Amino acid sequence: MGIAGAYRFGPESGRLLVHTTRTGLGAKAGHDLTIEVTGWHGRATVDPATPANSLVTVEVDADSFQVRKGTGGVKPLSDADRAEIHKTLKEVLHTGQHPTITFRSRRVDGSVASFTCDGELTIMGVTQPVALQGRVTDGRVVGEATVVQSRWGIRPYSAFFGALKLSDEVKVDFDVALTWHG
Repeated sequence: MGIAGAYRFGPESGRLLVHTTRTGLGAKAGHDLTIEVTGWHGRATVDPATPANSLVTVEVDADSFQVRKGTGGVKPLSDADRAEIHKTLKEVLHTGQHPTITFRSRRVDGSVASFTCDGELTIMGVTQPVALQGRVTDGRVVGEATVVQSRWGIRPYSAFFGALKLSDEVKVDFDVALTWHG
């Protein structure tokens, strides 16, 4: 499969989703959320013969998180809930001072069928290592990563005096078409 080359990607070629889960005694009052990142772009240089020569960078507009789904909870997620969550995300991520979240790979290992991409994720000016796992299937790159919010100084959201909290671990999924760029 000839996938060597340079690629660009973003919302027009795929999806970047963030999944949160609830914890705490009041968890039934909240929702597990699926949040779509609507403003992002990336570049990749792919070298299947020598994966270590591959490079991936992604930039995310920290203000572009949109709640797509809320599961669980006592009542369905309303438009007012979605607006409140968006406002809270802007406050939690300090999007005014830190408008961009970036990922830059440091090392790629494995094969097209199963690869690991170790890199640096910068959120609110704090850079920490993170690992992505993925695979290429039918011209699409599909994979995931787990982000532990507290490692970036993010206090997971809580309400009802701490009875309802978001789990510290957030799962990030990606599914992107490989569109050759040259």
